[in-house]
Amino acid sequence: MQPLTTRRTFLTTLTAGIFAGPALLRARTSARYPIAFSTLGCPSWTWKTILDQADRLGYAAIELRGVAGEMDLTKVPELSGSQLQATKKGLDALGIAVSDLGASAAMHQTGDARAKALDEGRRFIDLAHEMSVKYVRVFGDSIPAGEPRDAVLARVVEGFQQLCSHAARAGVTVIMESHGDFTHSGDIEWIRAHVGSDAFAILWDAHHTFVEGQEQPADTWRVLGPWIRHTHLKDSKPAGSDRRYVLTGTGEVPVKTQVEVLAGAGYKGYYCFEWEKKWHPEIEEPEVAFPHYARVMTDYLKQAGVKPLSL
Repeated sequence: MQPLTTRRTFLTTLTAGIFAGPALLRARTSARYPIAFSTLGCPSWTWKTILDQADRLGYAAIELRGVAGEMDLTKVPELSGSQLQATKKGLDALGIAVSDLGASAAMHQTGDARAKALDEGRRFIDLAHEMSVKYVRVFGDSIPAGEPRDAVLARVVEGFQQLCSHAARAGVTVIMESHGDFTHSGDIEWIRAHVGSDAFAILWDAHHTFVEGQEQPADTWRVLGPWIRHTHLKDSKPAGSDRRYVLTGTGEVPVKTQVEVLAGAGYKGYYCFEWEKKWHPEIEEPEVAFPHYARVMTDYLKQAGVKPLSL
């Protein structure tokens, strides 16, 4: 007769497998297109909810930009200490990648703020190394009023050079986002060329180069394409003197064209949904926006000839 403890162990393992099976089976057998979402869009979700929703909706990756209200990823319990290895195993089991870590660090800053930004950038690079994540997003961000433009650009370049030196040793790449006062492809390319590091690349926020930079998608790609490793995609429309983010495909941003440009050029990164719910609480909840994006973007990718990721 089988010992009771062994039988209990068997039944416990079998029961766990039955309940865990559907999620794991879906992750391992269902085709996933290269879509991702930024956790900026779900600021109140727990780590478990983030993973459950990413898996259920068929996302291949998540961009980490805060978890459950904590924006400093090095302070998120699931990403530090003894919990980190369990987190990595959980991601692997579901077949979900972390596309990049999103830091708040901005290289235009001076004084104590600059020291804090550089420290944050280094800490995020170290965390990316521990997690085997390829990229850490860092901002150039702003050209402060009253400062000579050339002086700010030189400071931004020098800041990126410091972080890239650290990143190169860690096997990580720093990606600068087209954001803030740096939404023109020519400015971004000038910075890239002067940083002069193989550990430096570009995150194309295609919304900002179109809306603020007034560039057509093909024109931006023509200048920055060889160095674009990640994307942020979102839609918006005018709202008085400002703009409001809207569900993908319902606004004025040519998201489908942006996808066609990326796919046509052989882009191999993720098509990441940056739903800025953290900064704009009035926009739709992630429970509405995330499934909508998954449906619409999957359709765009299919039409553009993008294939599902290999299992």
